[in-house]
Amino acid sequence: MTIATAAATRRWLIPLYIAGVIVFSDMYLTQPILPQLSAEYGIAPATAGLSVSVVVVMIALGSLAVGPLSDRWGRWPVMVGSVLVLSLPTLLCALAPSFGMLLVGRALQGVCIPGLTAVAVAYLGDRLPAAELGRAVGSWIAANVAGGLSGRVVGGLISDSWGWRASFIVFAGLTLAGGFSLWLSLPRDRPVAGGGCGQAYRAVVTHLADRHLRSAYLIAGSLFFGFLGIFTYLPYYLSAPPFTLPPAIVALAYVSYLAGVIVSPWAGGLSARYARSRLITIGLLIAMGGIGLTLFPHLPLIAIGLWTLCSGMFIAQGVAPALVNQLAQHAKGAASALYLVAYYLGGTLGGVIPGLGWQIAGWPGVTIICLSTLALALVATRRLAMFELHRHHRSAA
Repeated sequence: MTIATAAATRRWLIPLYIAGVIVFSDMYLTQPILPQLSAEYGIAPATAGLSVSVVVVMIALGSLAVGPLSDRWGRWPVMVGSVLVLSLPTLLCALAPSFGMLLVGRALQGVCIPGLTAVAVAYLGDRLPAAELGRAVGSWIAANVAGGLSGRVVGGLISDSWGWRASFIVFAGLTLAGGFSLWLSLPRDRPVAGGGCGQAYRAVVTHLADRHLRSAYLIAGSLFFGFLGIFTYLPYYLSAPPFTLPPAIVALAYVSYLAGVIVSPWAGGLSARYARSRLITIGLLIAMGGIGLTLFPHLPLIAIGLWTLCSGMFIAQGVAPALVNQLAQHAKGAASALYLVAYYLGGTLGGVIPGLGWQIAGWPGVTIICLSTLALALVATRRLAMFELHRHHRSAA
């Protein structure tokens, strides 16, 4: 694979990052409009939350499939094709006559999204020298965070002005434009020689048998469960008394995602000096403190709590994938794919189960469930800390 020059790199990296922003925006378009979906379709909050979780579960399933597919077909056709096709189910969501059809459209979105999100880092690794890769991947993560923010804030603002269907129409057009931009700008590649689907799935079984990797996957799922649970049901909390905020103002709560742009690279740098399990523990404790602050019915404290939650979450998330890479002795790509699967499966449950807490006990019910899952992640992190300490002593001896 030819190493890209700096001038050529600038030509295709920016369209790739922009496509990442758009695709991650598509993923979260329904999160700020759940109360509107409940009102239009006459459904309960937990049912409306399925519009978030169905995308997440399909991304989890698709993430394992697209890696071997990109090895066989090349990464360029998988990435470009998936973004172009993604525009179709995004438009379908805007035209959905029933909640069931909306879920179908959201599920099809989830099938398409991993074609970019699960392959982009491998594509960057194929085309960039090691000295440039870290910065490029960090920028890709920042683009993902910006996309999550854009889907919630921009989508919420569009919905507040022209209705929720308009947000899907706008982002269907943006997705199509992003796909054509990738078509024209991304350097084409060739299929990667060797390996195959059978070998990849045998490695998956091996990784699942490793108890330390299982602990890391538990951290991934629990982390995203707690994070997504809070932000999925936040619109119900802020649109109800005593706040009674309109959708446009509720959408601004997701600006707290900007914390991820700041803390993720910072946490990655710290992981070279401190044990990753320690940093994950710190991130989890900060996130739990942030959730606790949202229990106080004062908007400034809730805002601080959301920024604190995002900071803690992205500290942990900025370190945990590298820990998986460190723990895996072979087939690191399969190990990373399993991390994504666990992460998104946790988000799938986080989009539904906290809704039951809302229906039973309101916002305290949501926070209790989410704090419990982060406590579970703390237990798993403690196990990995003991393993890291044991391995350090053994290597020192």
